[in-house]
Amino acid sequence: MTEARRGSASARRAKVISLVQAGSVHSQSDLVGLLGRAGFTVTQATASRDLEDIGAFRGRKRDGSAIYQLPLDETQSLSRVISLPSELILSVESSANLAVIRTPPGGAQLLASALDGAHTHGQLASVIGTIAGDDTVLLITKRSTGGAALAKELLKIAQPLKNSNKKTTSRGAHS
Repeated sequence: MTEARRGSASARRAKVISLVQAGSVHSQSDLVGLLGRAGFTVTQATASRDLEDIGAFRGRKRDGSAIYQLPLDETQSLSRVISLPSELILSVESSANLAVIRTPPGGAQLLASALDGAHTHGQLASVIGTIAGDDTVLLITKRSTGGAALAKELLKIAQPLKNSNKKTTSRGAHS
């Protein structure tokens, strides 16, 4: 297990959100096991708090079996996970019309969702697309040279966190 996985509640909760969205969590015990297989060692009490913090609730599938679900308004559950997406921004690099953000393991989808929400609400207007993996978010800008400006904008989001290992690297299109 990596240090980032042991120490990052945001990354763990991002994983909880993805497991709940996938329809994999039928009970708190299921969640403890699924998180364990993903590298997060937690107690049932921690799993219970995480489910509560993200706004998950017990519902029923069409076949009648119990399953944890998220509210239809995903922004509401995301706002309970982290106060600012800046917690998840470890570094930002840019090239041409791209910005690449590194996150703790499991944090990329949560950050991408928050950034998509910001775009929907009129912020990050230069972004035309977001792609997330496990620990990397790729943002694509409208302008062919917009990556560096977007990287600077993203670092402003991350600015409240001091004493972090933040960096920006701008590379030309031919690097």
